[in-house]
Amino acid sequence: MRLLLAKRNGDSNSVNIADGESIHLKFDKGETVKKALVAVGFLLLALSAAQAQKLTGAGATFPYPIYSKWFSEYASAHPGVEVNYQSIGSGGGIRQVTAGLVDFGASDMPVTDEQMAASKIKFIHIPTVIGAVVPIFNVPGVSSVKFSGDVIADIYLGKIANWNDPRIAKDNPGVSLPTQKIIVVHRADSSGTTFIFTDFLSKVSKEWSSGPGTGSTPFWPVGVGGKGNEGVAGLVRQLPGAIGYVELIYALQNKINFGEVKNAAGNWIKASIDGVTEAAASVKQMPADYRVSITNAPGANAYPISSFTWLLVPLHASDPAKGKVLKDLLSWIVKSGEGEVSALSYAPLPQNVADKVLKTVYSLQ
Repeated sequence: MRLLLAKRNGDSNSVNIADGESIHLKFDKGETVKKALVAVGFLLLALSAAQAQKLTGAGATFPYPIYSKWFSEYASAHPGVEVNYQSIGSGGGIRQVTAGLVDFGASDMPVTDEQMAASKIKFIHIPTVIGAVVPIFNVPGVSSVKFSGDVIADIYLGKIANWNDPRIAKDNPGVSLPTQKIIVVHRADSSGTTFIFTDFLSKVSKEWSSGPGTGSTPFWPVGVGGKGNEGVAGLVRQLPGAIGYVELIYALQNKINFGEVKNAAGNWIKASIDGVTEAAASVKQMPADYRVSITNAPGANAYPISSFTWLLVPLHASDPAKGKVLKDLLSWIVKSGEGEVSALSYAPLPQNVADKVLKTVYSLQ
């Protein structure tokens, strides 16, 4: 923005503020330039307020730690921009974005064709990071447990009720497992983390696949519900004998034990950035709409309960000014934000996917 002072007809002054367009402020003869500049200051404040943009988003708790960091950093670097994100679960995010109530949504599960067809707005999935869902447990005196997928499924089906069950003991030789009853904890809300977890169970257990199946709000045969990853983590911490599932960072931040899981290659894998990255590498050709599953992926060290998470972004912004800011935010995430994800135990997008995403972002209107 540039300021120009000019005299007009010898008896008045004009202040020109140019930023694409010209705005003139006139002050009468005898008024000082100082007074004029005070007036300009007030006008600049008004212009700044007019240019400020507040983006609202809602959805997944799975990526909330990294989204919170990204949105705060972006807003700090762009005065006048505020990004308000509510971590209400993937189901809530999908409902709000399809109803046109937010500027963007977030989900850990791909939106179905039916949901997209019924949406008031046309939107696209933008993958942001890759993360792991881990089985967390609170067994006094036990810090390490191995879980095969079929055992996890049968725990959540209520078929395995005690920690010293022979099937758990078989996978954990040398571990002194108590006779304690297992308290099953699951999500109470519509959850993308649940979708990832049940997608894995459906691939490794025929009984789960033909029963509760894959979904964000399945019928839970047993257990108690917690709201959000935070709620599940909190319940498991409070309840001796409990088992639950959360995104990796929630286990780490809450210092909750989480187990190794048997992958498709038959290896016991503890969640890590490398394991999640290997799972993502199983996708040889990313679909144009980015909707893909990487649970139970092949690979010797692939972590089996891994997933992309997505922002749900309108193809055509109803407010062009907001659309411009959102587009810039998304490009900043791909070009700068991805370098920060490992510190919060997420895996960044593979470079070929990041390049594809950036082209998609640039095409938004």
